[in-house]
Amino acid sequence: MDLNLLTAGMIWMTWLLAAIVIFAIRARSNAVRILALDAMTLVLVAVLVLFAASREEAYFMDAALALALVSFVSTVAASRWLAAGRVL
Repeated sequence: MDLNLLTAGMIWMTWLLAAIVIFAIRARSNAVRILALDAMTLVLVAVLVLFAASREEAYFMDAALALALVSFVSTVAASRWLAAGRVL
């Protein structure tokens, strides 16, 4: 891929991450904060994938996959705790 395109994508994702952080700070309810944190990890996964593509190194893809799995489990656990007061 073109390095300029990957750089533009990484810059866009960084701005998007900053906007989501501001949104998470200003959120009024805990449910919105949980969704904002999930969106932040999704953007971080995208940044890791773009970084892996620009460096042509596969271990960043492994880190992105691990982060996505941890993000999914933590989002489900936080949502269940918020809804029912317990995780299991």
